[in-house]
Amino acid sequence: MHAYRDQYAQLFNLGRNVVLIAISADPVTELAAWAKDDDFPFLMASDSGAAVGQRYGALASRPGITNRNLFVVGPDGKIAYRAVPFREIDPTAYEELGAVIDKLMPPPPEGS
Repeated sequence: MHAYRDQYAQLFNLGRNVVLIAISADPVTELAAWAKDDDFPFLMASDSGAAVGQRYGALASRPGITNRNLFVVGPDGKIAYRAVPFREIDPTAYEELGAVIDKLMPPPPEGS
């Protein structure tokens, strides 16, 4: 999560035309405290019932634990990129993610 925070401007266009939602099985109160304490500039959502995790195949073998998966959903609502599992310690994983997001970004307005 810290890598996303630290690369937010570069990877996620400062949130312009990009919405980053981190989904966790942790309770809302824990996620809210973590987001505030660590100054995360993106949304965090609680999947305490694990419905989202189950739908996207993110459940680990231990109950209540999810794998570190990453999905990029395009403007058409379809999954444009999957990293299952996401290699958060591999710098090239962020390069791949950035390239996918760049491809999905709308073209700049004419004359800019």
